[in-house]
Amino acid sequence: MSLPSLLRVRRPGRLAAEAAALLIAAAVAFPLYWMVLSALKPAGEIQSAHPRPWTLSPSLDSFRRVFQQQDFGRYFLNSLLVAGTVVIGSALIAFLAATAVTRFRFRFRTTLLIMFLVAQMVPVEALTIPLFFLMRDFGQLNTLGSLILPHLAFSLPFAIWMLRGFVKAVPEALEEAAYIDGASRTRFLWQILFPLVFPGLVATSVFSFISTWNDFLFAKSFIISDTSQSTLPMALLVFFKPDENDWGGIMAASTVMTVPVLVFFVLVQRRLVSGLGGAVKD
Repeated sequence: MSLPSLLRVRRPGRLAAEAAALLIAAAVAFPLYWMVLSALKPAGEIQSAHPRPWTLSPSLDSFRRVFQQQDFGRYFLNSLLVAGTVVIGSALIAFLAATAVTRFRFRFRTTLLIMFLVAQMVPVEALTIPLFFLMRDFGQLNTLGSLILPHLAFSLPFAIWMLRGFVKAVPEALEEAAYIDGASRTRFLWQILFPLVFPGLVATSVFSFISTWNDFLFAKSFIISDTSQSTLPMALLVFFKPDENDWGGIMAASTVMTVPVLVFFVLVQRRLVSGLGGAVKD
């Protein structure tokens, strides 16, 4: 079969795949579009019995109400502090742990790897009450530490398991060559191995950041009385009222919460995509 005829045979399938991808992308993006649209709609259009997928009179009143809320800036900074600490801490610990379980042979090594998988299967909701009593006994309730420690613990199993593949992809011959050239184990770890597995660190950091930034369960359970230690998802509760919810404020606050996640992903996506396609050659 000639090349032009082969292209003609494959073209309908390729067009169908592209059309399906566009439909899936539209289905995923529509809730985000509706969230931003609802945040820009005036109150009358939001409460209308016949909602329209557009607005001819956009308004920033919902965003003004969000930023005028007391302690909104503090909630934002608390979320940044918690998410940033979890991302950096989980990346460093997971890198060292993944290197250990990949490069070294020790007793119960396989058991430890299996435990990492089992830890991912336990629902977070099932551990919330035990974690509450644990934080109470350690005196961490109403502190940001009660949010950092659980998220760090839940992020590490996934991060270690994922980074294990990146560390394993680095050939041992490269490590031996570094030692022959006089590099110490510490120098090889941070100056050679760390840059090579950095794409994996970026991937795990995205997961850690999103799960920590959007957390509501732990923030609601562990921050009881000291609202100054609350995070940004707790700010949404202000707009839920007994008589009538402020959907414009809810959507505006949700939009504000989404922006840092998008910014973080945009900052790391180039290194993530370029690194995941690379391979270390022996």
